[in-house]
Amino acid sequence: MVRDIAESRCVPVVTDSKAAAQITDEVDVLLIGAGIMSATLGSMLKQLEPDWTQMVLERLDGPAEESSSPWNNAGTGHSALCELNYTPEVNGKIQTSKALAVNEKFQISRQFWAYLIENNLLEDPRDFIRPVPHVSFAQGADQIAYLRKRFEALHNHPLFPDMKFTDDRDEFANFLPLMAKGRDFDANPVAISWTDAGTDINYGALTKQFLAVAKSHGAEIRYGHEVTNISHFGDQWKVEAKNVHTGDTKVIKANFVFVGAGGMALPLLQKAGIPEIRGFGGFPVSGQWLRCTNEELIEQHNAKVYGKASVGAPPMSVPHLDTRVIDGKTGLLFGPYAGWTPKFLKQGSYFDLIKSLRPTNVMSLLSVGIQEMGLTKYLIEELLKDQEARMESLREYMPSARSEDWELVTAGQRVQVIKPVVGPRFGSLEFGTALINNSVGSIAGILGASPGASIAPAVMLELLERCFGDHMVEWGEKIKEMVPSYGIKLATRPDLFHEQWDRTQTILQLTDKSK
Repeated sequence: MVRDIAESRCVPVVTDSKAAAQITDEVDVLLIGAGIMSATLGSMLKQLEPDWTQMVLERLDGPAEESSSPWNNAGTGHSALCELNYTPEVNGKIQTSKALAVNEKFQISRQFWAYLIENNLLEDPRDFIRPVPHVSFAQGADQIAYLRKRFEALHNHPLFPDMKFTDDRDEFANFLPLMAKGRDFDANPVAISWTDAGTDINYGALTKQFLAVAKSHGAEIRYGHEVTNISHFGDQWKVEAKNVHTGDTKVIKANFVFVGAGGMALPLLQKAGIPEIRGFGGFPVSGQWLRCTNEELIEQHNAKVYGKASVGAPPMSVPHLDTRVIDGKTGLLFGPYAGWTPKFLKQGSYFDLIKSLRPTNVMSLLSVGIQEMGLTKYLIEELLKDQEARMESLREYMPSARSEDWELVTAGQRVQVIKPVVGPRFGSLEFGTALINNSVGSIAGILGASPGASIAPAVMLELLERCFGDHMVEWGEKIKEMVPSYGIKLATRPDLFHEQWDRTQTILQLTDKSK
């Protein structure tokens, strides 16, 4: 940043200035939202500038209760090992650029987490990360041909270790017995590609570890505090937060503000009035899972199996039969089934969407509504599904599935980014993670969804470059210690990739599958 952020401290402030009379606290870094994004940035900044004071404001009464909750996301260590939406086929050729980019970013996550464990800043990695095979699933001749081409495009790449492919029914049945039972392989042939190098991650547990360490190192965390306004205060920010239980209002002056509030990041950045958010809109999409209640079935499946998305479906709705490990207990989910609500958070307001409308983004939303008729049709079909229709979708993956073995649970809420576009389209719907910051780097926020949590450290390194550029030289050595591959594309350095892969496999305890 242009100014010296370390001039202020998290202390009560008394002033005679009428404009600042309500200010109760002053802090170097204010993090809005107690989820994985804020927790990651706070941890990174504490390593770089241990003397900077930090405060976290969270509207709920605990950490990681929205998008970072293990029941509100897929828990996949998104590294494009199995997610087919990252490798589209264009004119008969598999496009791998997005898959490589996502994979590179996930390697940064592994390195950062390993560094924190090495330095006793995270606890037992088995509390938040487990090895689980990642599997891509194809049905029918067209999908099998696509999957074979995808395998050929990726399996020799250093970032996709030990990838395998089979269309043999016996091998399929041996690996995925639940998916083979009752399947007519003659009528509907199948194929899979997979790697044992995949992971299942409890981002809620990881967030809690981050925040526990932050609190022990002096960060103040205020739960039950909802941010109601963000406004300029000279070259700083004044953030108003209401105690949701008492109604009391606190006003914090901050040099740097990060908005990691999930779906509410858009309206909060709008309140801040930064020009960079003009024209941006949000399209909320909710989700549901079928959760297996039969322990015998759960024990028979150990994989994250991703298939092809339906036409018009957003990437976050790619169907998968998904082994999860949450708080030490193995579970099995299928979904997600998309839904719709105008809420921007699972525990949000039905007026969230309306309140986000501005003269600068209305045309973007209307334009996307006209362009994305396939998505609209898909959402309507999903909303009309009853339990039997959901089970039919599950039976495409698990033909023998019985309704009595599955229960419906509500998943998290996501707000897809609608970006302003200059030209006749006005706006475009983006299915990814977008970083927004103002020109002087004093405020930033995260919009969007998947791959989201999986690439949080990579996103935060980009934030540091954008918002703290004048510190990057002095921070360079420490950043390289935290992330040895920083500034290097591992795809061009297989030696470094294998070195860091082996290192993080050991530190994250991903080598012994019995653990």
